[in-house]
Amino acid sequence: MASSGPDASDVGNGVADILQALKVIQENQARLAAEVESVSHRFDSLAPSTHSPTLNEKPSPEQNLPAESSLPQPALAVVSKESSSARVQAEKAGFTSRIILTTYPKQIGINPIPLNWGAPGPKRGPVVVSRSSSTIRKRNAIGAHGGSYSIYFALALASKQLNVNHRPDFTNTEPAANIGPFPQWSDKKKIVAMDPWGHLAPWLYADTMQKDDVDIRPTIAITKAHMKLPELEESVRSGRLVPDGKVCLNEAGELAVTKFAVEPVWYLPGVAERFGIDEGVLRRSLFEHTGGSYPELITRGDIKVFLPPIGGLTVYCFGDPAKMSDENARLSLRIHDECNGSDVFGSDICTCRPYLIFGIEEAVKEAQNGGSGVVIYFRKEGRALGEVTKYLVYNARKRGEDRASDYFKRTENIAGVKDMRFQALMPDILHWLGIKKIDRMLSMSNMKHDAIVGQGIPIHERVELPEELIPADSRVEIDAKITAGYFTTGHRMTEDELQAVKGRMWEDIDH
Repeated sequence: MASSGPDASDVGNGVADILQALKVIQENQARLAAEVESVSHRFDSLAPSTHSPTLNEKPSPEQNLPAESSLPQPALAVVSKESSSARVQAEKAGFTSRIILTTYPKQIGINPIPLNWGAPGPKRGPVVVSRSSSTIRKRNAIGAHGGSYSIYFALALASKQLNVNHRPDFTNTEPAANIGPFPQWSDKKKIVAMDPWGHLAPWLYADTMQKDDVDIRPTIAITKAHMKLPELEESVRSGRLVPDGKVCLNEAGELAVTKFAVEPVWYLPGVAERFGIDEGVLRRSLFEHTGGSYPELITRGDIKVFLPPIGGLTVYCFGDPAKMSDENARLSLRIHDECNGSDVFGSDICTCRPYLIFGIEEAVKEAQNGGSGVVIYFRKEGRALGEVTKYLVYNARKRGEDRASDYFKRTENIAGVKDMRFQALMPDILHWLGIKKIDRMLSMSNMKHDAIVGQGIPIHERVELPEELIPADSRVEIDAKITAGYFTTGHRMTEDELQAVKGRMWEDIDH
């Protein structure tokens, strides 16, 4: 019986015709985008403006995007029109009246530079996030450089302290020490919260910067310095530190250190997986709870990288940085989360600065013994709740009885949680440094320990803060944490014993 359906060759030819037609449409769209850009440039050169660009200045980002009529108009607004007075002020500040809030994957002229997170070597591609005029259509990341400091960058531009078209001159800014590459750099399950190639970006991708005229910047910098803290001079006097002229430089306890500054760069699928949540849920939460600051988290599902507006971290390495990844060398490590009141200003309500100093001392001694000593400092003030919440908790404690039994309750009453540091992303820096094991972990935190071990890095010994270094008023904090599960080789208090641990009241200075 003869078949009544279409012949297979006819179907194949039909599909080919459709594909060819789509290709023609795509080519026509690309030509249209180029024409729109050309017309826009010619119009801007003829139209009067309150802003007179210099010879070296480039068109604004809006001039490099397609015409407004070519943009889709969904519920999320793409273009905002300002009042005439606001428009004049914007032009005086160097901006146009048209504000691009978001872009779309299939939008005409959008052509992100390829970025394949986890691909081996620099061929993975650079992180491109700038919204500068020559780069905005080629971005493959959402957010901005500088983390929380990106706001100051915006202020500098608005107040004309910074030229919007400034490009950094990276001459002589190369890393002061070599690091990696390590196999972990190309494992998308091990590094999801920083760019493994971020310290080399301007040099690895110099050709891309020139050929595509894109703004690519580092997210990691490496330098060398001296460290001098008053406690370290006492450490030398007491014999806890011995000057060797290499790590501990002199009787004043001055230390030689290699420092690594790291800005956060999140690979969103990996971050979502690390927390056990759906990537779409993560994107929506980030969008909504940053006040809608990053609409492209919703509209640009094709972009998988986000530079969040949060603080980064600093690595302080004592001794040869190459020893950090040497499995035959011992490693002592202190993971420390920011506490401005104690770390900088010496408040005795917590054990933060004493543990930081102890961690530095032990790291130095490990380096002097032929191993490696590392202190990693994260900007997570007040358990990532912030200093305002932290001080509110202090008030609640000191206006009550400030007992260890209520230590976490006070925080939960205000913040709703005990802790928002979420140590799940913390081990990424260890993978980046090539660390495969930790001989001495200078931390009592169960969250930090579990996060590191959960990422396949064994910890051979845990070292708690010596009793003699614990300030009297911080017993409330440390005893509450030990009872909640922090590591100790000593006594864990009962509820009744915890009730008896009480901090200093304000009245001790009210006369």
